[in-house]
Amino acid sequence: MRIKFLLAGLLGVATTAAFAQKYETSHAKDSYEQYTVLSKVKATYDEADKNLLEARRAIDKAAANSKSATLPATYAVRAAVYATFAMRDTSKKNTMPFFKTADSAYRKAKETDVNGENKKLIDDAGLNLAQYQLNQGVADYSAKRYDAAYKDFDYYHQLFPQDTTALYYSGLAAYAGNNMPNALGAYSKLLTLDFSKKASLYLDMSTIYLSQKDTTNSLKYATEGVEKFPASTDLRRREIELSLLTGKSQEVMSKIQAAIANDPKNKTLYYYAGLTYTSSASVVDMSLQKLRKTSKDAAAIAALQAKRDDALAKAAEMYKKALEIDPNYFEPNLNIGSAYLSPGIDLFNDANQLPPSKQKEYNAMMAKAAAQFELAKPYLLKAVELDPKSRDALGQLKIYYKGTRDSANVSATQAKIDALPNK
Repeated sequence: MRIKFLLAGLLGVATTAAFAQKYETSHAKDSYEQYTVLSKVKATYDEADKNLLEARRAIDKAAANSKSATLPATYAVRAAVYATFAMRDTSKKNTMPFFKTADSAYRKAKETDVNGENKKLIDDAGLNLAQYQLNQGVADYSAKRYDAAYKDFDYYHQLFPQDTTALYYSGLAAYAGNNMPNALGAYSKLLTLDFSKKASLYLDMSTIYLSQKDTTNSLKYATEGVEKFPASTDLRRREIELSLLTGKSQEVMSKIQAAIANDPKNKTLYYYAGLTYTSSASVVDMSLQKLRKTSKDAAAIAALQAKRDDALAKAAEMYKKALEIDPNYFEPNLNIGSAYLSPGIDLFNDANQLPPSKQKEYNAMMAKAAAQFELAKPYLLKAVELDPKSRDALGQLKIYYKGTRDSANVSATQAKIDALPNK
């Protein structure tokens, strides 16, 4: 009988000891849960704070006890409590110790809570830790500490891999910090997820590859972007520019013409066709201007001029078709005006380079220039009417007035440009 009594007594001592080991963890959990309820009502904020402080006191005691320090519940409660404290102060200096303690406890809780008994506490801690790093990331990004911001946002992403906001911010910070491999990694992952800004991702990825002189991949992402977002003017322009740069202008024009055949009332497609011809003309014009500086070969110069002007004429015809559908379409109005101005500018400049002895040639060239300027005038005036704050439209209109030697309107237009807000 004594033996049985002794065994029962020992069992009672062991049970009491185990209960004591877990009491502080259990009490901390209860206090934390009370905090989460009371903190939702302004009238009970003070009581909520008392419970949070009590939760911290109790969980610190549990963490200091070797018998309870390694319990999954201890890690989970400590992570939740300290993550909450980290979120309650805006000063990184004050909150970083809380964050580090919460982060360490969170990782231990995830590792040891194999049965998921503390899932709610762990999830609470994870949300607060992620929000903390998101806030830090925004602060670091605003201060142009892009490497730090990337790490902040990436921490958030590691906790919630499917959260597109975290991944997008990581990519933005990496891009801003010239960390292109990580930016491309983030954007590539986003393309596989349900994300609302995929059009901008394709453009950014194209830009990144272009900055690395990788025109193949740059064109690849621009083309894929256009296929998925055919209404994106920026992607279409990038595809056109890169196609011209890589000698594939005919391919992109074929795509646009095929699209027009399927949708002949789509004004934007005619605009893209015009833009393709305009871009082609710009490429020729660069060669032309270079040749003017390095050679006096009049025949070669005339040939390039003719090639450029032919492309501009084709561009104008496409833009006009867009305007037949929508006369108030700003971009075609502006671009037709520019297309007509360009040959006029060359004629004007060439005429003014002639010696006084060639008055007849001068008069003929100035007459042709004036004709070109007058062709441009109604479109430029319409563009300014449609967007009075467009620097491009006002700038082209100013060139028209210079070409027609209308100094009063040159000054008036420049005044409008000067009055625009700086960008």
